[in-house]
Amino acid sequence: MSELLGVAVLGAGHMGADHIRRLDRGVSGARVAAVADPDTRRAEAAAAGIEGVRVHADVEAALDAPGVGAVLVASPGPAHEEALLAAFARGLPVLCEKPMVPDPEGALRVVEAEARLGRRLAQIGFMRRYDAEYRRLKALLDSGRLGRPLMLHCTHRNVSSPPGFTSAMLVDSSVSHEIDAARWLLGQELTAVTVLRPRSSAAAPQGLIDPQFVLFESEQGALADVEVFVNCGFGYQVRCEAVGESGSARIGEDHGMQVTGGGDTCREVPQDYLVRFADAYDRQVQDWVDATRRGAVTGPSAWDGYAAAAVAEAGVRSLEDGRRATVDLAPRPGPHIA
Repeated sequence: MSELLGVAVLGAGHMGADHIRRLDRGVSGARVAAVADPDTRRAEAAAAGIEGVRVHADVEAALDAPGVGAVLVASPGPAHEEALLAAFARGLPVLCEKPMVPDPEGALRVVEAEARLGRRLAQIGFMRRYDAEYRRLKALLDSGRLGRPLMLHCTHRNVSSPPGFTSAMLVDSSVSHEIDAARWLLGQELTAVTVLRPRSSAAAPQGLIDPQFVLFESEQGALADVEVFVNCGFGYQVRCEAVGESGSARIGEDHGMQVTGGGDTCREVPQDYLVRFADAYDRQVQDWVDATRRGAVTGPSAWDGYAAAAVAEAGVRSLEDGRRATVDLAPRPGPHIA
C-alpha cells in the first residue's frame, strides 16, 4: 500500500488531460506512469513536468511501459473496446470513461471477455454516482421516505455542441449519463425509449435536432424524462427531480457563485461538465485508486456500460423513426461483474 499506483492514461484530449492533471496533483496514492495518444505532441503537452512519465503513440506500448499497474481510458469511444480488451489480457484494472463502448454489440463483447476472466477489472466512468447531490438523492430514494419512485424529471443543457456533433449523439453521448443515473437511482433496468423532436433552436448547427425530449420506461413502471439541449447558449445545467408516492426531491439548482452589486443579484452558471462535476471526478478517481491499491474493483460495472449502450441504441432508433423503441438486453452474466 505504500507504493504509488502507476497509471497509464489513454487519450490526452480534453478529458484525458484533465485526468492526467488530477492523477498528478489531485489524487493521493497514484502517479502517471505513461500516456498514450496518436498525437504524441498533445500527449507530451498534457504530461509536461511530470517526472518519469513515458509518452507513446501506441496503446499497447503504454500498457507495457515500466511501472504501469492500472489503466485510465479517456480516448474517443470507438477506441475503448480495443483498449479494454488489451488491459484485460494483461490483468490490469481499468477506469474507462463513458461510453464504455458506443455500440451494444461491442459493449457485450467486453462484458463477456471480463466474465471469462472470472473477476472484475473494469469500472465505468459514470461520475454522477460520485456527485454529492446525486448520492444524497440516491440515499433518500433507497430510504423509502418518498415512497415508491414514480417519475424522474431531468434536464441536461450545454452551452454549445462541438464540431461534428450529430443528432444521435444527443442521445448516445449526452443522455448516456441520464441513462445510467436513472438505472442507478431507480434500481431498475430501462425497457423502452421514446424520443420526441421539438422544433430545433435557431442556435443549433444546421441539420442538428436540438433540443430533444427523451422518455424512458422502467421495468417496474416508473418513467424518466430528459430535456437535452446542447446549444442553450448560457451554461451547463444538469438537474434531476425524483417524484415518489409521498414526496419529491430536486437536485442541481445552484452551483455557481452568487454576486450582488449595482442593484442586481446574479448567479454564475458553470460553463462545462469539468467545472460542474469537478468534485465528482475527483472522488471517482480517488475511490478507484484506493480500491485498486487494495485489490478491489468498485463503482459502475461493465454491465452498467453495456446496459447504457443498449438503452442509447434504442433511443437512437426512436429518434430516427419517431416510434417507441424497446430495449434489448442480453442475459446478465454472473455476479462477479454486477
